[in-house]
Amino acid sequence: MLKNATLRQLSALHAVARLGSVSRAASEIHLTQPAVSIQLKLLEESAGTPLLEREGRGIRLTSAGRLMADYAARILDLWREVGDEMAAHRGVVSRRLRIGVVTTAEYLVPRMLVVFAREQPNVEMKLKVGNRDEIVRLLTTQEVDLVIMGRPPRDLKTVAEPFARHTMAFVAAPMHPLMGRRRLALRDIANEDLLVRERGSGTRTTLEQLFREADLTLRIGSELSSNEAIKQMCAAGFGLAFMSQHICRHELESGELALLPVTGNPIEREWYVIHLASRQLTPVATDFRRFLLDHGQQHVQDQLSRTPGLAMQVCAAEPTH
Repeated sequence: MLKNATLRQLSALHAVARLGSVSRAASEIHLTQPAVSIQLKLLEESAGTPLLEREGRGIRLTSAGRLMADYAARILDLWREVGDEMAAHRGVVSRRLRIGVVTTAEYLVPRMLVVFAREQPNVEMKLKVGNRDEIVRLLTTQEVDLVIMGRPPRDLKTVAEPFARHTMAFVAAPMHPLMGRRRLALRDIANEDLLVRERGSGTRTTLEQLFREADLTLRIGSELSSNEAIKQMCAAGFGLAFMSQHICRHELESGELALLPVTGNPIEREWYVIHLASRQLTPVATDFRRFLLDHGQQHVQDQLSRTPGLAMQVCAAEPTH
């Protein structure tokens, strides 16, 4: 059984499992849809059991398909490691760096990658951005070497190291009625419409935790998957928002948004650089991890300090317990 399975067949299944579509998988691995379908059919014949089944107009993995896809991810990753090791044996060190970043950090990480690349010539970078759940999945399937997020996943064995502090804040349009209050408590905004990220977002999880710890019910005004949309709606007076300060630093500087006078606002959190405990990092991934640990805080501070007043707020932020 499986003696006739090939890496191409495993690659096809791996791509379909990640992307949920034969057409998208075909585009990613540069094959036609019929060619991908043939590879999947041959793999099913080798396995002796269906790996995919129709679901409406789409497809989904069977239980055997999910098991096979998990092994396919591990086999393909191991095969990439073999290629890197063989290259190293010839004196050619892999310069591919695969990074997964939560959406909130996409405003910070690219600048750090640029600085790192200047010191590390010929680095091939692959940056993937998504919400927390998506980035955890990429780490689990070993599609990235390192991930950057605000809170390590609990259900994975990882090495997670904090490399920078960042602040999250409640913001509103300057003309919002609550901006006229001298001081607010979290309970004072519990009945306001909040513009929030989708479930699976780290920002959403932090907000839910804050309300849960205060024994308050989180009232959702609108749920959006875009930080930019939240900023625009908040600035237009459609509700309050909770987001990382570096995301809205331009709006805070221009006066389109302002910090709500909530006790403990802004709230200090930490960015973590994370990798699987079972995975040995490539030399370039090791170098980038060290770069973050040594210089990450300074880069975050530098980016915030471009906006008058925000650097001071970062230093003065009060942790919320």
